Amino acid sequence: MDTSNPAVFVNSELLRLHVGRRVRAVIQVLKSDGGGSVIGKSTDDQQLVIKGYPSAPLSTFVEVIGIAEGNQSIRAEIFTNFGDVFDMACYNAVCQLANRDYKHLFL
Repeated sequence: MDTSNPAVFVNSELLRLHVGRRVRAVIQVLKSDGGGSVIGKSTDDQQLVIKGYPSAPLSTFVEVIGIAEGNQSIRAEIFTNFGDVFDMACYNAVCQLANRDYKHLFL
């Protein structure tokens, strides 16, 4: 496993702290226009814009790994389908832990 460039777990609130860095977020897909952007709802219930072209049709919930471009935007490198059922509150709690007291446990 390559640990030289880890992706930080983020929600919309935490995204602004990592602009220019590699991040990972789970979103609920609200709109995919096929023109290079996906609109989604973050685990903390905010809207995010994901820039990039998914290589396959997207499920309801998707993990995105890419570069944080701004407070509400990620330039995607990888899209991973997480299916149609996902516990957003649990993932949001992981984001909080990964950026605070237990940061050392996450790459």
